[in-house]
Amino acid sequence: MDEENKLQFPSLPPCKEDLLDWAYPMRREMQEILPGLFLGPYSAAMKSKLSILERQEITHLVCVRQDIEANFIKPNFPHKFRYLVLDIADNPVENIIRYFPMTKEFIDGCLASGGNKNTFGVKYRDAFSHVQERRFCINPNVGFVHQLQEYEAIYSAKLTIKMSPIQLGRSFSLHAGMPGSLKRSLEEDEDFGGMQVAAEQNG
Repeated sequence: MDEENKLQFPSLPPCKEDLLDWAYPMRREMQEILPGLFLGPYSAAMKSKLSILERQEITHLVCVRQDIEANFIKPNFPHKFRYLVLDIADNPVENIIRYFPMTKEFIDGCLASGGNKNTFGVKYRDAFSHVQERRFCINPNVGFVHQLQEYEAIYSAKLTIKMSPIQLGRSFSLHAGMPGSLKRSLEEDEDFGGMQVAAEQNG
């Protein structure tokens, strides 16, 4: 694929010069990872933190908890903010990939409603470094890391599939019975020896 047809993404925002050196108590606060996107612990969204959430113009919250925590980790302001609550166990065998599409849709919807939406085509390692520069205490378990790396390939494949054949630098002939067709003609159907399934790349 040449540079002209390559998928284009905006660059990650540079690290702010005024980022504070990480201090242990900061793990109890939220940090801005991207413009308008914060990451923090549940304690950053407790009832006593309403004024901070309002000052940062927070409108949506993703609450990740284990199902056994549902009685005490729950949305504190359901009439003020929109919540996505995910019951995910923090263990290496938990299937987190199944939550990625709905979480991305929730975050994209939030950012789009505020007119501040970007998608960054970065690899897992670069994304991890970017987040850790802003919230040093992140420490996903090994199972989560593997699934994030697997999803990188899945997401890339989905984007490639969404591209038109011309964007991919190919055109496909899809007429039945034509050379390179993915469809069989009636004659080929009747003559089992003549079945061929092929895609022809036209230069």
